[in-house]
Amino acid sequence: MAEVYHIFDWRELPPSKVATLAIGLPPSSRVKRKLSNIDVNITDMLLALAVDCLNILIWQNTEDGHKNRNHPDSVYKKLLGIDQKIKDDLQAFNSPEEYMEWHNARAKRKA
Repeated sequence: MAEVYHIFDWRELPPSKVATLAIGLPPSSRVKRKLSNIDVNITDMLLALAVDCLNILIWQNTEDGHKNRNHPDSVYKKLLGIDQKIKDDLQAFNSPEEYMEWHNARAKRKA
């Protein structure tokens, strides 16, 4: 609010006015990024994607690229922490019985 509207204490305003002003904030504002659960602004995301594309183009012209190995790390994924989220959500099982035990235990926790 302070950056765009020069309002330093938004608590003094009526809630309806604060809501109206919040809707008008640009997507790069801290409030909109917080509501979207995104810590990075759109410009940095696009720059990271451009770097990733350039890295892939360069990598494709190497021996590793021709053999499809040693992919370059994604700056975009590191910026958003996507790799870590996937690793945290990943679950592997050695047998169907092991999966069923995990599934039943999880169902009991939710109940």
